Amino acid sequence: MFNQSSFGNSIIGQNSTTPSAANPMKDFEVTQPPDDSISSLAFSPSTLQQNFLVAGSWDNSVRCWEIEQSGKSVPKSMQSCGAPILDVCWIDDGSKVFIASCDKTVKVWDLASNQTMQVAQHEAPVKTCHWIKSPNYTCLMTGSWDKTLKFWDTRSPNPIMSINLPERCYCADVDYPMAVVGTGNRHLIIYQLEGKPQEFKRVESPLKYQHRCVAIFKDKKKTPTGYALGSVEGRVAIQYVNPQNPKDNFTFKCHRSNGTPNGFQDIYAVNDIAFHPVHGTLATVGSDGSFSFWDKDARTKLKPSELMQQPVVRCAFNHNGQIFAYAVSYDWSKGHEFYNPSLKNYIFLRPCYDELKPRSST
Repeated sequence: MFNQSSFGNSIIGQNSTTPSAANPMKDFEVTQPPDDSISSLAFSPSTLQQNFLVAGSWDNSVRCWEIEQSGKSVPKSMQSCGAPILDVCWIDDGSKVFIASCDKTVKVWDLASNQTMQVAQHEAPVKTCHWIKSPNYTCLMTGSWDKTLKFWDTRSPNPIMSINLPERCYCADVDYPMAVVGTGNRHLIIYQLEGKPQEFKRVESPLKYQHRCVAIFKDKKKTPTGYALGSVEGRVAIQYVNPQNPKDNFTFKCHRSNGTPNGFQDIYAVNDIAFHPVHGTLATVGSDGSFSFWDKDARTKLKPSELMQQPVVRCAFNHNGQIFAYAVSYDWSKGHEFYNPSLKNYIFLRPCYDELKPRSST
C-alpha cells in the first residue's frame, strides 16, 4: 500500500521537482496532464490494492494514472469522449469509472477492457455523477442542467427514478445514507438514501451568492452529519443537517486577497472542497491559485499554500488520506481575455497526512 514516508521522501529527495512559478510548493507533478482545463479528480476506492487517480477535462478526455509507492505517477489509460467532461466517479469495487459529459450522457469506462458504454441520458449536459452503494441496492445518481436528478440501474436504459429539481444542478455529493444537491438560485436539497432515495429537507443557501461546490462531512462515529458549501464569493458555509445548537452552523472567508493599496479586497471563487477521510479536516481550493487546509471544529486554518500561476480548480484525497491531489488550470473566472494558452495544466500530489491533523487534538 501507499506509504507516507516513502512518498514524502520521493518528493524531497532525488525525484523532487524544483520550485518554480508553476510549482512553488515543490509537490510531485503528475505526468502527461490534460490539454485543457481540468473539471474533475477522483482517487480509486480502498478496495484496490494500488492507488489510481482519474481526471476529467474540457479536452474531452478522461485519464487514469497509477500512483506508485515512490510517489511517481504512471499513465495507464485514456478515453476520449465526444464532448467536455464535467464529472467522474468510481464504482465501489474500483473496476469501472463513470464519466459525466456535456454530450448529455454518462458513460461507464471498464478499466480492464478499456471499453466505454453509455449508461445514463439527460436532456442537457450532466454536471454530476455519484455511485451509491447501500445495503439494499446500488445505483448511479446523476444531476443535470436539465433540472433533474436521476437514479440508474446501469443494466437498464431507463432511470429507476427521476426527481425534478427547482433549478439546474450545479454541485452534489453523496455519502450514504445522505446526498446533498445544490442548484441554481441558491437552492439546496438534502436526500436520505435508505430504502429508496427521497427528499429529506430543502433549504436556501446561507451564502448570498451562487454556490459552486459541496462536500459532506461525518461525525466521530463516521456518520454523515452535515456539509460544507463553497461559493463564488470566497466563502464556505459549514452546515449541520440537524444542528444541536444554532451556533454549530457558521461561515468563514477564504480565497481572498490580504487587501490592496486602495483598500479593496480581491474575492475569488471556492472551486472545490474535500474532507480528509481520517482526520475529518478539510481542504479548499480557489480561483486565487491556492489551496488551504482547515479544522472546522477548531475553526482555524491549518495550512495555506503558496500561490500558483493559475487557479486551483479541483482537489481530492486518496482513500487513506496520505495523498492530496490538486489540479491547476484556468477556470475562466476572469473571462476569455485572461486565458493564456502558453500556461500548462498541472496536477500535483502532496503528502498530507500530518498537515491535516486536527488542531483540537494536538
